[in-house]
Amino acid sequence: MPVTREILVQIMAVITIIPLAPFICRFIPPVMIAGWNVDLIIAILIAIVIVRAIMWLVRPLIIAAFLIILGVLIYNQATNNYSFANIINDYKTIAYQNWLIREKKQPDVLSINPHLFENTLDKTTRLIRTKVNYQDSVVRNFSIQHSLESFDDYQGKFNMLTRYLSLFKYINTHFRYVPDAQRDEYFASARETILNGLGGDCDDHSILMASCLMSIGARCRLVIVQGHMYPELYAGNEQQYELLSQAIIQLFQKERIGRIYYHEHNNEYWINLDYTASYPGGPYMNDRVKQVIEL
Repeated sequence: MPVTREILVQIMAVITIIPLAPFICRFIPPVMIAGWNVDLIIAILIAIVIVRAIMWLVRPLIIAAFLIILGVLIYNQATNNYSFANIINDYKTIAYQNWLIREKKQPDVLSINPHLFENTLDKTTRLIRTKVNYQDSVVRNFSIQHSLESFDDYQGKFNMLTRYLSLFKYINTHFRYVPDAQRDEYFASARETILNGLGGDCDDHSILMASCLMSIGARCRLVIVQGHMYPELYAGNEQQYELLSQAIIQLFQKERIGRIYYHEHNNEYWINLDYTASYPGGPYMNDRVKQVIEL
């Protein structure tokens, strides 16, 4: 019997570590070593230390710890909070980040000199800039509300990035394409698009996305390509970009991400936020850049 009991305790210890590690990982900032994401590995080591300490101090407590964690997971499963599926997804994400995801730097003129078009501002650029008003109270309140809707469990890990990505998710999920009248290009302000129920064309979406994100502290720009316009989010330097890409992979697990698309110049990284992409950093529509509108 003592041997059987010891085997049972060891099994419970291992099973306790499995859900405990990804939960701890949510409170550890992303750690990159030689291009590999190791924060979950660190969390596993911490979980092992905690479980071994419990077994060393008061061995029978490991059974209680196991039952408590199991009970919490069952309760969370019933209330749609962090549960068994989230644990599996967290382990899948770390494998996905380290072995499957590839980056795709967009090979166009923006990679050579993103400021090439700054002195070619025309009437379209001036009109669009007047429509980007991130200080509008309607825009600000809309942005705050929907920045809090998703990914709150990861706020401790990714900080404000969770707010930006939550807002992106809401806008791109609810925005509906409605063309302008023939021969009449109309640029709607973010306030107009919010009040009309999130309908409009690509420039309306771009103005809306940039205005909303800027209203909660993000930096954005608009890119005009052949027959289209899309917004980009400033990710920062290479290290900050790596953090953002990790957040995207973690929070948009269901989108089957194969590549993160971005523009980079002088260690400044920008990612695509187009409505044609289902996740931030999705594929660009085309490379034929006409103009960059700095905001």
